[in-house]
Formats: sequence, C-alpha cells, structure tokens
Amino acid sequence: MSLLSVENLNVSIHGTQILRDVTLSVEAGQIVGVIGESGSGKSMTALAIMQLLPEGAQAEGRVALSGHEMLELEEGALCGLRGNEVGMVFQEPMTALNPIQTIGRQVAETIRIHENVSRREAIERAREALRRCELPEERFPLSRYPHELSGGQRQRVVIAMAIALQPKLLIADEPTTALDVTTQAEVLRLLKRLAREDGMGLLLITHDLAVVADMADEIVIMRKGEVVESGASPAIFETMRHPYSLALLEASDHQPARSEHVLEAPLLSVRNVVRDYALPRAGLFGGAKHFRAVKGVSFDIRRGESLGLVGESGCGKSTLTRAILGLEEVQGGEILLDGEPVFSGKRPNRAVRRKMHVVFQDPYGSFNPRWKVGRLVAEPFHLLDDPPVGGAREMAIISALEKVGLSAADADKYIHEFSGGQRQRIAIARALIIKPELIILDEAVSALDVSIRAQILDLLADLGARFGLTYLFISHDLSVVRNVTDRCLVMQAGEIVEEGATADVFERPKHAYTRELIAAVPQLPKKRSA
Repeated sequence: MSLLSVENLNVSIHGTQILRDVTLSVEAGQIVGVIGESGSGKSMTALAIMQLLPEGAQAEGRVALSGHEMLELEEGALCGLRGNEVGMVFQEPMTALNPIQTIGRQVAETIRIHENVSRREAIERAREALRRCELPEERFPLSRYPHELSGGQRQRVVIAMAIALQPKLLIADEPTTALDVTTQAEVLRLLKRLAREDGMGLLLITHDLAVVADMADEIVIMRKGEVVESGASPAIFETMRHPYSLALLEASDHQPARSEHVLEAPLLSVRNVVRDYALPRAGLFGGAKHFRAVKGVSFDIRRGESLGLVGESGCGKSTLTRAILGLEEVQGGEILLDGEPVFSGKRPNRAVRRKMHVVFQDPYGSFNPRWKVGRLVAEPFHLLDDPPVGGAREMAIISALEKVGLSAADADKYIHEFSGGQRQRIAIARALIIKPELIILDEAVSALDVSIRAQILDLLADLGARFGLTYLFISHDLSVVRNVTDRCLVMQAGEIVEEGATADVFERPKHAYTRELIAAVPQLPKKRSA
C-alpha cells in the first residue's frame, strides 16, 4: 500500500472547479515531483492532502495518507496528523517563521505541540533537527532570530521544523524558487538526503522541470487542475507526448532570437567604483568601521549589447545597480553614461538619469496598488524637464502599452487585475515610456513561470532590436543569462572575478567560483528526436 494515495481528487471553491480527477501516489522513501505553472493546481493539491483548503472549498475523491482517509477526518484528528505524519515546507521562509521568536524555540514549539515532553527535551531535539539540516549549534546558535540568517539558512530552519517529528511524508512547495543556484542545489541535496535517511516520502512541488530532473523518482505534470502526464524520471523526458509537457520542456531552455548589432563605442563605463557602508561602533570610544560592498569594479557596456552580471546574494550586484542608477553615492571611482557622469557633485545627474531605467524582480511590489496602470506607466515623466500633458501624455501611455503587447484599455485597470507576466510587461512599458538607452533588469524574470519567462525574454529581444536598446541583466539564474547575453561578468564578494563572452565563460570558466556556479545549475535532459 502506498504511503500517500490520491485518487480522482476533485476540488471546487464556491462552485468553481479547481482540481479534476487528480491521481498520484508516493511510496515510502520515494521522491515525486509535481510540475506545473501558476494556476495548474499543484499547490491546491498539496493543501487538499493536508486538508488546509480555503473556506468555501469542497473536496471529493480519495486521499489516503498512511492508512488515514484524510477527507473523512474531523479537524481534531487532522491536527494530530499534521506534523506527526505529514510536514510541509513553504516557498517563502520569512513568512513561515515567527520574526520575534528564536529559531531554537520555533523548532522546539513544533515538538511540544504534538508531544508531551519537557522544554529541555524539546530544545535538545530541536538542536538535533537543526544539526541534521546543516545548522550546527556551534555555528548557528539556537538563540538566533530569522532575520539574522540568510535565505537558504531560513529555509533550513523551516525544513527542521517540518522534519522534527520525523513525519512519513514531507511536502515541499516551491522550496527553492527565490534562492541562488548554489543554495538551491544545497537545499535540494538536503531534502533528498533526509528522504533517503528517514525513508520519508517527498512530494516536491515546483514550476521548473530542471529542478527535479535528476532528483525525482516520479514526475507528475499538471495543467489547469488536471494531471496531463506522469511517469518515471528520467524516462519521462524520452516519452513525453502531451503538447503542454513538450512546451514546458522547450520553454525551460528557451533562447530568444536576438539582434547582434553591437557598436564598439561604450554606452556605460564603470571605472574603479567603490561603495562603503558604515558599521555600528564597537563601543563608546570605538573607531568608525566600514563594510566595503563594492571593491574597485570596472567594466563597459557597448551600445546594443546585452551584458549579464551574475553572482549570489550578498555579492554586491544590487549595490552596484543602485550606484549606476544614481540612487547611492559611491566613495570612489566614476560612472559615465554616454560620456556624462551619473553623479553631478553628490546629486544624481537628471539629464543622465532619464537615459536609463530599471525593471525589478517583483513587479507588484514596485507599483502603487492604488494607482491605475496609466498613471503607473507615466511615472518616469517626472524625470523630464518638459513632460507631455493632455492628449500627448495619453498617446505616450498607449504607445508604451502597445509596444509590450497590451492594449489601450489596460491603462484604466488596476495592477491587481493582471497576471504576473502581464505585470512585468507593464513594468517594461514604464521603463520604455521616456525612451531610455539603457535598461537594467534586476532579476526581472526569476519569479515567472517558464513559459511566461520565455515570452518576456522574446519581448525584450524584440524591443532591443526595434529600438536599439542596451541591456544589463542582473540575475542569479545562469540558464537565463546564458541564453540572452553577449558578454557575462561574474561577481563575488564585491569584485568582478571573471568576465568575457558568455559562451566562453560558460564553456571554459577560469575562476573556481564561476565553475562552482555553473556546476550548481540544474541540468535538463534533452528529448531525443523521434
């Protein structure tokens, strides 16, 4: 008998069908990857297994977990099973953790809720759970708070909470989406090791086929609430037949057609840039200390070029981005755009600033939700000395929206009315409206589904060719950088440790850190031609 058996599961919310005849199973010690884009129903399937469905939801079918019929149990019995029999790891650890409780107390609390043990015993078991999740107490004291840890370390705390009672099934819902490639690889290895050591079933939910390609024993592909294809990994990559599965496979390694019209003259020149941050004084009479986030960085971006800047969180790439945009003053060096300094004294040069714009990772977070799209797109007009008004303003907004594949009617909507991909198109329209020469893309596609990501990359390539744009791609996703850039810079600890043509950097990396980054990128099997 399977550890988890889901048979013909149907879920509706207020009469709207969400899941249709979903069937899958997980054996003890088996890793099953559930793949699908936003809205495919994969997270709703996980919530149905845990019986954590939203108000108004109705479930039919069968969900059997370790002999328990989950759809028939009362809430009291379900509370006893959650944590003991099944644990769950969520996508964003910072929202899953209590910011005002130490990590030791949070893991111990999970144990004390389910078992009648002393505080001392719970702390000892929490210490062991954290050690198993590669957070030994000598390096990560139990007295630390979540904000004192990195993203990968916080995710390990969430995993420790989920496995503290050694459940038979662990559900991990997009556990690595927001992590750097090396941290992602480490977390996936940890999950795989824990599953093997404890004989625990692992249901790994993700939108990225490459993440589970060499990790999962079985792969289930979902679309619009249905299972469209399933099979053993890696054999499923050879037998894929469903059009949606094939489209996902193609989009996972999509390479847009790009113009190669690059001029020799540099558009952006960064020369020996240094950026320091003041640190707290050690005491009343302690001297001032500084942390050097950017250490003498130099590079050029030529007109029409797409340049990639890669590195893990904390390497200094976002700090450098803010300096290029004139948002943070530098302590040394200079930044020139089209031969003009980005800074005029200690103030940003408005004439230079209007020639570049930025597209952020989270489009929803970068917009005012109370403004309509027309006002959001027109926001950069404040950089112009003589911004358009009246009909000219409206025409500029409509033109920007149409350039990114949206319509004039979208200007009168609010940002919450759009999907993630559409929001990113709006962000690009906002960047285009004052006709910049340089667009900086700061993790602009890392949070998107693979097919939406492919569409946005095609759009950027088309806009670049039509309007002669120059791009600076800042990302921790090396697969994207490899497919969309001409040259690549690798940044570590505030320094550029390697640079060159993208193909050369990826195929013949010289620096050990570059080799480490490339080795951590999930590899996707290629489907053989029929």
